[in-house]
Amino acid sequence: MKYNRRYFLKIAGTASAGLAFHSISNNAFAEEVLGGKRHAFGLQLYTLRDDLPHNPKGILKQVATAGYKQVESYEGPQGMFWGMNNKEFKKYLDGLGMKIISSHCDINKDFEKKIEQAAAIGMKYLICPWLGPQKSLDDFKKFAEQFNKCGGLCRKAGIKFAYHNHAYSFSLLEGGYPQDVLMKGTDASLVDFEMDIYWVITAGQDPLAWVKKYPDRFKLCHIKDRLANTTDESASCTLGTGIINYASILPIIKKQGMQYFVVEQERYDGTTPLQAIRDNAAFMRKIKF
Repeated sequence: MKYNRRYFLKIAGTASAGLAFHSISNNAFAEEVLGGKRHAFGLQLYTLRDDLPHNPKGILKQVATAGYKQVESYEGPQGMFWGMNNKEFKKYLDGLGMKIISSHCDINKDFEKKIEQAAAIGMKYLICPWLGPQKSLDDFKKFAEQFNKCGGLCRKAGIKFAYHNHAYSFSLLEGGYPQDVLMKGTDASLVDFEMDIYWVITAGQDPLAWVKKYPDRFKLCHIKDRLANTTDESASCTLGTGIINYASILPIIKKQGMQYFVVEQERYDGTTPLQAIRDNAAFMRKIKF
């Protein structure tokens, strides 16, 4: 799925699109245009994938120091809880003033055990992070059925299930969008969605249109910026240095049911992951939503 530069040229002609997609660096603008209060935000630990395995506790302490109150984990080389058991991990985060709200995980391996572990420490979500491009929309219909089963298992344990998108589900396949198939084919009481805003835009789609089309279905989001003037899909950059205006996007999607706002960065030009999380947290603190 190629980055759709034509899409941005098209939306640049409208005031609403210009507000939503032109990057903001002027805090005065945010103070003037946006009301409300600053919302808690989290960090997807994959951002620190090169550092975290070497010193999980030390790196998590730096995450807290940077200003994050929530974390979203993933299954790295030491599991979702980074060499600790679930209760040890929760206790350590509690001491840092942070909570684990969710984790990406392999839903095809020991999923019921992961549900039990997550529920025991008050996590909100287990999330399927990847399906991969498929040959047909029917393939996504089968995934929707699987998601309903996963959601049912999670609900019994008192937690929730969600799916995290990449560009492929927002790209046309057989005349339709896989994301539509997943959303229409899943029970709203069992399956939520985590919108990776970067990947929606990379696919040439408008994230605001999608949250309005499916209100209260997107409950979590990934917040990462995108470099300007590139067709490279892997063009993640520090918040406030790219093309995505989160200062206007976040209040709108919050009104459509978004509850958890998770910062992520996958590429670092002229900085380090640890510096990036500090810079990203500083950017998020400027925004009221």
